[in-house]
Amino acid sequence: MDFFKLKENKTNIATECIAGLTTFLTMIYIIPVNASIVSNSGMPFDALIIATALVTIIATTINALYANTPIAMSVGMGLNVYFTFGVCVALNIPWQSALGAVFISGVVFLLLSFTNFRVWVVKSIPQDLRLAISAGIGAFIAFVALQNLGIVKADQSTLVALGDFKDTKVLFGLFALFLVILFWAFKLKAAFILAILASSLIAWIFGINGASFPKEIFSLPNLSGENGLNEIFLKLDIKAALELSMIPIILTFFVTQLFDGVGTITGIGVRGKIFDDKKEGDKKLGKTLSADAAASVIGAGIGTSTVTAFVESTSGVESGGRTGLTALVVALCFALTLFLLPLFKAIPSSAIYPVLIMVGILMFMNVKDIDFKDPAVAVSSFFIIILMPLTYSITTGFAFGFLAYILVRIFRREFSQISLGILALSAISLLVFCLQFFR
Repeated sequence: MDFFKLKENKTNIATECIAGLTTFLTMIYIIPVNASIVSNSGMPFDALIIATALVTIIATTINALYANTPIAMSVGMGLNVYFTFGVCVALNIPWQSALGAVFISGVVFLLLSFTNFRVWVVKSIPQDLRLAISAGIGAFIAFVALQNLGIVKADQSTLVALGDFKDTKVLFGLFALFLVILFWAFKLKAAFILAILASSLIAWIFGINGASFPKEIFSLPNLSGENGLNEIFLKLDIKAALELSMIPIILTFFVTQLFDGVGTITGIGVRGKIFDDKKEGDKKLGKTLSADAAASVIGAGIGTSTVTAFVESTSGVESGGRTGLTALVVALCFALTLFLLPLFKAIPSSAIYPVLIMVGILMFMNVKDIDFKDPAVAVSSFFIIILMPLTYSITTGFAFGFLAYILVRIFRREFSQISLGILALSAISLLVFCLQFFR
């Protein structure tokens, strides 16, 4: 195991294996959750189960072998919701074109990963706005989940209203949400997947909303049959994604992954002091960021939305994981999920969407660190957070917020607070609104 430099990183095989298993248990929920979400775009559920597992295996293995860091990668939460509901559903864009946009943003991301551009952009943008973007995406995905559970419904008079609490689906969704919050509050390592399995078991026993036990647990991966991986593999439409009207969508995928990837990877690194070494730290960080970018390009080809580093990797790092061996163990564990399609298909959606609400809550918690005493930050953060769910668009919230930020700075003559990076993103934001005319 000298390949992973275990002694240099003050770890051993047993510790790395335990850390890998811990990370796997905390993030396995992504397979049924992602398939349930993205299937709303018209993509077959069975194919998405396999695609999600495959891209997790490939992306995490690349990072393990190339960067030698204990960070697992999979389909990004938040971006998969935007891909489905913000692009395919709200804008009526075919999922093939949306995958093309993911591919293009991934290629740009990959090319720039070999430069200092990503670090420059992130450093140019105030920490408060980065936190607001995270909080806004959290509010957006929680709102989508609340809608799908029926807890929030459409209303002609007020646009939205509280759902029908006499509906079994709504009541069961609230119960499942209670379990997610309960397990999370108890700080259980596998809180999300345990909540999904517990609520699914109850739904199967009592036949809630037609749920029933899976007739079988294991099956061979469906690669070429009906609804198999072949129906989405390499089906991305790059030509359609190159249309002018797709630019705002590509920019949204790019910018969001930029913040998400850098923020998550550096955050995990701080917890485990992975990038602290002066000689090897920057090299490891650069390679991990490159693996993150390459994973999105590969993911679009396989048939998934943007791939990024998973914050759940923190659980493995806290268990002692320090090298790529931890990530490799995660990848090997996910290989087993390729044979669990019948089980995943039997999980009711009402047991899955509560997890999305909890993820939204965790992302929204970043709002506590925003400096609302700064007028420019307060105004821009408000628009970013409020408009993402209200307009069903991460793009709109992002663009409106950055334009508001620079306008308030100009009105208050705080020109020293306006960096070149902010000017560039504000110009892009203005372009986003101008391109609305081409839709």
